[in-house]
Amino acid sequence: MFNHFNGAQGNVKNDLLSGITVALALVPEAVAFAFVAGVEPMVGLYAAFMMGLITSAIGGRPGMISGATGAMAVVMVALVKDHGVQYLFAAVVLAGLIQILAGVFRLGKFIRLVPYPVMLGFVNGLAIVIFLAQLGQFKIETAVGQSQWMSGSLLYWMLGLVTLTMAIIYLLPKLTKAVPASLVAIITVTLLVHGLDLEARTVIDFVRDSVPADQKAGVTLAGELPSFAIPEIPFTLETLYIILPTSIILALVGLIESLLTLSLIDEMTDTRGRGNKECVGQGVANTVNGFFGGMGGCAMIGQSMININSGGRGRLSGITAAIVLLAFILFAAPLIEMIPLAALVGVMFVVVIGTFEWASFRIIRGINKEDAFVLFLVTAVTVIADLAIAVVVGVIVSALVFAWKHATHINAKTHTDKDGWKVYDLEGPLFFGSVSHFRDIFDPQNDPADVVIDFRESRIWDSSGVDALDGLADKYKEQGKTLHIRHISTECRQLLKKAGEYVEINVNEDPRYRIASDELA
Repeated sequence: MFNHFNGAQGNVKNDLLSGITVALALVPEAVAFAFVAGVEPMVGLYAAFMMGLITSAIGGRPGMISGATGAMAVVMVALVKDHGVQYLFAAVVLAGLIQILAGVFRLGKFIRLVPYPVMLGFVNGLAIVIFLAQLGQFKIETAVGQSQWMSGSLLYWMLGLVTLTMAIIYLLPKLTKAVPASLVAIITVTLLVHGLDLEARTVIDFVRDSVPADQKAGVTLAGELPSFAIPEIPFTLETLYIILPTSIILALVGLIESLLTLSLIDEMTDTRGRGNKECVGQGVANTVNGFFGGMGGCAMIGQSMININSGGRGRLSGITAAIVLLAFILFAAPLIEMIPLAALVGVMFVVVIGTFEWASFRIIRGINKEDAFVLFLVTAVTVIADLAIAVVVGVIVSALVFAWKHATHINAKTHTDKDGWKVYDLEGPLFFGSVSHFRDIFDPQNDPADVVIDFRESRIWDSSGVDALDGLADKYKEQGKTLHIRHISTECRQLLKKAGEYVEINVNEDPRYRIASDELA
């Protein structure tokens, strides 16, 4: 009965226990990101439940955990502040529809364009972001409502309990793998803190620190089932103009983070997720969120790593995490509120260590300086700005580096044939970056009366290359010389305006390839 939800890679016991572990770690994250977005804690918890349940059931990557995330929460801040939470719900619905369309039109495949150095920078930057986020748990709120770093015995107990949590997670698998080490660590530290009445902050302390002083007494994580409601906004073009920019950014950020996390889990588990199906799953989950009072979200790298490291591989692990989280909200909120923050911080620190690509330090010594620069750039932008921005910047810089390096790769070998014609045997790509070097190869003024340009070992990639060939044909025509062009594609011949008359057609030998040009699009 578990075949669909578990899959060939999963194990029912591991998935169930791993899901419980993930659910415990989801609570403070969901609450924290809700406050970042400027909405109530329950909006974040509902989002974690619905995102986790739906993406695990119909998404393209079993074992990946989705929920409310910081990357998307940051995008929501301005909309919530200026227009209110109802506009946020509408924006999340629209973002979900955009993501569904991305999956339907199979745009998930474009994640393959992300170069390896960008992936390394993304992973390392994400590990640093997760680490820095945990440092906030080492702060406490003062009587005047300001936060300050822990000190004295409170700090020492915090550090000691974090260390104990990490030690259990590291050592327990050496003794037994029957239960997830993270779950054992959380339960052990919780029992220790409350059994010995140790001085330690708990999840409810964290939640209360985030609300005004006059509301602290009534704060709780207990809630009820989310209910369906159409966002209370005017359905006008003006409303669309308000929410559309936010929706587009939410959709892009969510898909980039989810697809990169999918690729990372693919590599870790030596399996293959389905990117387009994940786009649809994320879209459906966000659409449902908007109608049921959730803030939406995307894949969560930290919780996904906890799940994978705890043995969760199948869909059942994510479904279990979502259902257990809902059960916490409905029935067991007091138990979750008792969990020491130190236990959750320890779990996340282990995730940081496992997520960071330590091998990148060795890789840097072996790769070229351009790739090393891209790796460090993406890492830095991820920490300073945003994951999605970092990936976009990394891809653009990598593309520019590629174009620059290949701009000088075009050259030609020349010889004179039996008829006395000078033959240029071109090698390398002809595109916008190499047209300058292409022009420098030829000498129309001193070349003989008949000149052959052979593209057998070369290829014209874009309209800039076509234009460069047209310009070269003009120069030879001005010198009164005859140009012969051989072995170019049919599409290229169609685009040539001035050099077309010089092309020698050979049906059997001429290549067939497309050119990036708006004219034929």
